[in-house]
Amino acid sequence: MDKEEALKKLFQEVVSDKNLPLQEPNLVFGEGNVDAEVMFVGEAPGFHENEEKRPFVGRGGQLLNRNIEKIGWRREDVYITNIVKRRPPDNRDPLPEEIEAYKPYLTKQIEIINPLVVATLGRFSMNYFLPGAKITRDQGKVFRVGGRFIVPILHPAAALRATGMLEAFEEVFQKLPRIVSRCKKELAKTENESTTAN
Repeated sequence: MDKEEALKKLFQEVVSDKNLPLQEPNLVFGEGNVDAEVMFVGEAPGFHENEEKRPFVGRGGQLLNRNIEKIGWRREDVYITNIVKRRPPDNRDPLPEEIEAYKPYLTKQIEIINPLVVATLGRFSMNYFLPGAKITRDQGKVFRVGGRFIVPILHPAAALRATGMLEAFEEVFQKLPRIVSRCKKELAKTENESTTAN
């Protein structure tokens, strides 16, 4: 089964799972390049995302798009999704049990796409991968979890609320191409060492 087919099958599984919380809003599954090296993971859809059934299309999404373009990438080159696939009421933060319920689907989504780097947007997404991390302390750092690299970034909506946060968000974004390049080298080195060991 190719990646497109596997994602379609996973989409249907989410649709069919009536035990998931937040059944009323639209499903916002995720979009982008199924062979992406970089996957952006946010926390949950907002008002505009629910309306369009697409992740990151509101003001935060526009900021994300601008920064993707600034580093010479295109939105279509990356993959964008959220942990929770439906909008919590009144744009509140997702509850721990909502994150827990949608977690297996994000895990499968990541396994299918198999990105080199997961750029987490905001603390909920970051803590999914790095439970002990703090967004203000750890944004822009690179963490290796299994064969994948995790890079915490501020949530675009949070970055829009304060100039200092916006600068921090954009600064980390500027580093992303270098981070990807470094991660590729590190992964190649690890693979060479394991081949040599065998």
